[in-house]
Amino acid sequence: MGLRTRRAVASVGIVAFLTFYVWLVIAVGAHLPDHPLVTLLFYGVAGTAWGVPLLPLLSWAEGKPMWRRPGE
Repeated sequence: MGLRTRRAVASVGIVAFLTFYVWLVIAVGAHLPDHPLVTLLFYGVAGTAWGVPLLPLLSWAEGKPMWRRPGE
């Protein structure tokens, strides 16, 4: 698969993932206790954690292995 095709597939995958992720965060956030610290912590973690699941997809889109084993 070419680099342009990989990037196009990854772009669609990112938009689909983020659509689901935002929906999930909003749904879970609606059930949190009404306390400012809980809200801050939840949305702070949720706002930064979305990138972690996308790292393998972005690595694949660029055609590079995510982790290299020693000696490779």
